[in-house]
Amino acid sequence: MRIPNNILMFAGQDNLAVYKMFGDYWNHYRSMNGKEGLEYQTHDGEGNSISFSEKEELMNAALRREIVRKAGIVGFDEFPLEQWATHPTLTWATFAVVSALIDMIIPDTIIDTIGMYTEVRTIGWGDSAAFDIKPRDLFVVGKAGRAQRSSEVHKQFDGQMTVVPEMHQITVQVSMYKVLSGLESLAEFVTKMVRSLETQITVDTYNVFNTAMEALPSTATTGLQVSGYTQASLVRLAQQVTAWNGGAKAIVCGTQLALVNVLPDDANYRYFLESDFAKIGYVRTAFGLDVLALPQVADRTTPFGTVLDNSNLYILSPSSQKLVKLVFEGSTLSNTTGTFANANLTQNATIWKSYGAAIATNAVAGIITL
Repeated sequence: MRIPNNILMFAGQDNLAVYKMFGDYWNHYRSMNGKEGLEYQTHDGEGNSISFSEKEELMNAALRREIVRKAGIVGFDEFPLEQWATHPTLTWATFAVVSALIDMIIPDTIIDTIGMYTEVRTIGWGDSAAFDIKPRDLFVVGKAGRAQRSSEVHKQFDGQMTVVPEMHQITVQVSMYKVLSGLESLAEFVTKMVRSLETQITVDTYNVFNTAMEALPSTATTGLQVSGYTQASLVRLAQQVTAWNGGAKAIVCGTQLALVNVLPDDANYRYFLESDFAKIGYVRTAFGLDVLALPQVADRTTPFGTVLDNSNLYILSPSSQKLVKLVFEGSTLSNTTGTFANANLTQNATIWKSYGAAIATNAVAGIITL
């Protein structure tokens, strides 16, 4: 897992072990929750197998050491734990480390869910991201007379799309005493924060993408939006998208439920239990087109609902240009209340993350509404 430059500066080259350790812990967590193909350690340095719960204990201990180091505290064992729990610098260091871990994990993680149609860029605080949109049109070639010096003059101009990030927040309650004493898992806390941000960023970005796709023109023979799946309509759209993207090959993507429909029009076909259709629920290659599934996302606003539209097939050319631009502004910030601000001696911790997403592309895409 790549460590961003701001994390390198925050931790220092000699203190990256805990951040690499958390990357391994995160991959192990995701693997346990169904993500395939991730690399993580299954043995400790002495060759003994290590379980996830054991790794979590080691992770929490390493995080506490890093927090104490960033707080500049020496002689941690010389005072009772309850005294350190009221130390303002220790509170700051705790959430500074949490913010750094979030910044390290989020960019890498969201690529798995929205990377098919999204390009990610990080800018500094107070900046906005400007994307140059080059014309997709070619110059007109016409017949000319033998004594004709020139034809109609053409000149193209680049457009520009600006993405301005907006601030987003998560506020939670935490007991510093329990965190420092190990009664509450800081590693689990950071994991929940990362999952929360990842889910919301995915939802916001997908909504931008899907809204634009559902607004595409739907003329009978040349439109980029088709109502109702047929083999011919899929092939026609794929040809259009490939041709208008300069030859960049189109692919078909959608949720697993949507991709079930990508089958030949002729119903007289058979599939074996060992086939892709039986094993993964859809055909990986259809009519010369690669077929890729977008992971479904839970809709936390509706009990047991999902976000991605199961009735849409998207035809994209990912190798040409990503349709959506996602911009992160600066690093993750944190803000905590005082130790004794609440009657139950918990502290309110707010995590700030600024990001924005918009359509900024000259690429062409298509959609089939099932």
